[in-house]
This record gives sequence, C-alpha cells and structure tokens, in this order.
Amino acid sequence: MRSFWIAAEQEPERLALIEADGREVRAGELAAQVNRLVHGLRARGVGEGAVVAVLQPNGAPLVELLLAAMQAGWHYTPINVHLRPGEVAHILRDSRADSFFGHARYADLCAAAAEEAGVPRERRFATGDVPGAEPIEELKRGHPDTRPGDRLAGQFMQYTSGTTGRPKAVRRAIPALDPDQMIAALAPNLQRYDIEPGGDHVHLVTSPMYHMAPLSFGYFSLHFQHPVVLMDGWDAERALALIERHRVTTTHMVPTQFQRLVRLPAEVRAKYDVSSLRHVMHAAAPCPVETKRAMLDWWGPVIYEYYGATEGGGTMVRAVEWLAHPGTVGRPWPGADVKIFADDGRECGPGEIGTVYLKLSMEFEYKDDPEKTRANRRGNYFTVGDVGELDRDGYLFLRDRKIDMIISGGVNVYPAEVEAVLLGHPDVADAAVFGIPHDDWGEEVRAVIEPTAGVAAGRELERRLLAHCAEQLAKYKCPRAIEFRDALPRDPNGKLYKRLLRDPYWEGRDRRI
Repeated sequence: MRSFWIAAEQEPERLALIEADGREVRAGELAAQVNRLVHGLRARGVGEGAVVAVLQPNGAPLVELLLAAMQAGWHYTPINVHLRPGEVAHILRDSRADSFFGHARYADLCAAAAEEAGVPRERRFATGDVPGAEPIEELKRGHPDTRPGDRLAGQFMQYTSGTTGRPKAVRRAIPALDPDQMIAALAPNLQRYDIEPGGDHVHLVTSPMYHMAPLSFGYFSLHFQHPVVLMDGWDAERALALIERHRVTTTHMVPTQFQRLVRLPAEVRAKYDVSSLRHVMHAAAPCPVETKRAMLDWWGPVIYEYYGATEGGGTMVRAVEWLAHPGTVGRPWPGADVKIFADDGRECGPGEIGTVYLKLSMEFEYKDDPEKTRANRRGNYFTVGDVGELDRDGYLFLRDRKIDMIISGGVNVYPAEVEAVLLGHPDVADAAVFGIPHDDWGEEVRAVIEPTAGVAAGRELERRLLAHCAEQLAKYKCPRAIEFRDALPRDPNGKLYKRLLRDPYWEGRDRRI
C-alpha cells in the first residue's frame, strides 16, 4: 500500500482533509506543509528521537505536526487541552519535550505551562498568537516543500489519562524503519475492521485527537487515502449532518456518544441519511447492551467493538458475533491473546472473573517508572487493571476497572453493571456508580445521575430509579441513594473522572482496593 507521503506526490489534488469550518485541504498542500515543518525543525536542531509535544484542537496544524513527526523519527506526544498548567508542565518536563506546539485558543494555558516547565523560548511554537511562542508559519518560512532526506519512522508517546495520580508516558522505541515501510506494517490497524485502502471511503473524527483512538484512526485513514472530516467538539446532531453531507463510511465513537445519539428525538434522527456508514468502531468504556442494540437497530450491522489500551491490544467483535454474545468486547485479533488471572496468580477458567491481561504486541515501558512497568506484567502479558472473564468460546466480557470495584459486605459489586441498568431508564442521560464508606459493610453503593433533558431531579425521580434497579439487580448491587448533577465529569472522549465524585467521601479514610 502507499503511504500518505507517497500518494500525495502522485495525486496532489486528491482531497485529504475537511476541517471543522468546512475548509478543504488537498493532499499536495498538506504534504507541502508537513515537509516544511520537518525541514524547519531540523534546521533548529530537532533531531532523531526528539519529542514533539502538541496541544492543539482538531485541525490541519495538528495533522501536519503528526505527519511530520512520523516521517522524521520523532516521538509525537499529544496533550489534553483540558489539563491545568501544572499538569501540562509535568508532561513537558517528564517527556523532555524538544519542542512544544500550542494554540491561540489555549494561549494562557500554553504560555503558563511552557514557563513552568522551562521550555526554551526558541522551541516554543504556536498556531496563532501565544505569548512567548513563535508562529508556526515563521518556523516553516523559507524551507522547501519537498520530502526530506534521511526519513525515519516516528512513534507515538502517549500519556495515560491520569484518572488516578500523575499521568505516565507509554514509550516505545523509534523503529529502524523507513516511514513508508512502517505504514505498510501497521495497515492491519484498519484492515482488521474490514477496511481497505482507496475506494470511496470517508472517515469522520468525532473526538479530540489528543486521545489515542481518534488520533490513530484519523492518521491511518490518511494513509489509506481516505478523506478525513474533523469535528471540533462533539454534537450528536452535527455528527449526523456531517455523515450525510460527506457520505461518511468510517468513524470511531465511544459509548457516551452512542448514548447521546439514541437519546435524540426520533424526528431528529429521521432527518439524516446515515446509509453510507459501513465501519463504525467503538471502545473506551463499557457500552450498555440496550444502547448498542438500539444503535444496531438504527445503523445496521456496521458496528465493530474492540478492546485495547494505549499500551497495546486487543480483541474485536463484529456486529453478528456480538448479537450472539451480547455484551462481549470480542476475541483476540490475529497475533493477540487474552488471559484472565486470579489475584493469587492462577489462570482463570471460562466464566471465572479475574484481572484481564493482554499479550504484548510491541515492547513498551512506562517512562522513568520501571516499577510500574514490572507491576503490570505477567511474562509476555500486561494489564491496565480491568476485570473480566472469558466464556467457553473465548469471548471476553469486561466487568469493570479493578480500582472501581466495590466490596460491600465481602461481596464484589461491579459498577459498570449497575450503570448499564440505570442508563437503560429513559429518565437517565448519564450515570456513575461507585463505593462510599460504610462502617458495617466496608462500602455501600452510591449513584450519581444526570437526568435526561426536561426531567426534574428530586426525590420522586430517585424513587423511580431505585425501583428500576430493584427490578433488575440483586439487592446488594442496588444503590442505597442517588445524587443528581447537571453533568458528570467526563472528558470530550467520554472518559469519566469518577475519582472526582468518589474521592470526597474517602478523605481521611483508606480504600481497600
């Protein structure tokens, strides 16, 4: 297959990118800007193995930086735009970033973080005006738009989300490969979902590209010569409009987005033609079975679910298989494997719940943290702390994050199961379940709910939801009380920061897990 860089030289007028404001970018134009970036940074002394840190919204500048890093032998480190200055500064220091690319939309954040981290002024760049940073256009100015020599494949260096403590970098070595060879080797990242290069495919990026999944699916779509449509912020109806307008065939979503889509009024959903969709990938969090059934009823058997992590992966399941094994996240894809281990180190059999371990597909380390690297390994397998089980056919079912598991009266309660029941109620737009201290039981089950628009929060709603849980769950799994919030603390990719809800209850007390 051809890489983006090769294909752009051969077909410079081919559409490559559609930005959130509708601006179209041709492949030749995009490649020229990418090449100028490489020449410009090399002229500033940024060499092989350097770390390029990027804090940008979805847009052409972000894509240019990504493609530049991946043909210049650099580590590409995306940074969450919702972090605080101290958190961004930690990533800049910890990664030893050789250059930092900010954006005027986050000017104060970028300037404060760069100062705190001590990033040299000559290595600070920005899209638009950021105090103390040089405009990216100045960095490119005067440099050729031809492909650079001595090309070398780059590598992602992604920081884990930091939902518990400081984020850690997942660092992989720069491979001794030509960038075009690297792309050919990584083609299965899309082909496992039955997607092939070329054709009439169009990919929609619905989530911020500081998350690994939307970043990588968008990146590989460019190399498959599929035009990439960018959203700059999630809106369910807007996504449907873009699917119809651009005849989108592939996209990646998370369960929270599915939830928002199925909760749109029926007349809104009926307005848009989504028949072009062929490959909709989803992951990142447990998806309630009823939500996924509703999506399959609406969009048809085009939904592929997978399970993996920044560190590696993974499993995958097509729609037909999922309907035969509802709730599964699939079986290992070619070259992958999954094992379940009990706390005593024994490998679990079918139907036994334990910690999920995935076979290493590529060696990695948590940067400067050998203890964490060792702690998550069992031989050639690693874990990110998820709890699950395999059925007799080898399909994996996730139960929860180990750190989120509630132990009430010595019995394990998996919050994801309770959340799925709550999300099945029409009055619930979002739900979080966690354990709070209880003097007799150790922990009790508590729920926090975002009501559906137009539904009044209060004692009557709490009564209905508790009754709903009692009909579907064993008594020990049911919340003892429900709180209400206007919105739950999720990032734009749908990740729930449950610790922000749970931790205040545990101040001054120790959790047992």
